[in-house]
Amino acid sequence: MSTEHDVEHHHHHKNRHLAQRFENLIGVLMVIAIAILAVGLIYGIINTGSTPSYLK
Repeated sequence: MSTEHDVEHHHHHKNRHLAQRFENLIGVLMVIAIAILAVGLIYGIINTGSTPSYLK
């Protein structure tokens, strides 16, 4: 009984740690995605502001 509880506790801790790492990864990916969108938006504004090649 004690051994099963020990294994279960260890497994739960591993899952919790994995969940925390996953949450951190999601946070990093969100920041990267927002940065890419921001750069794309700025790039689009710059291209629209200075006559795009297809309008020449």
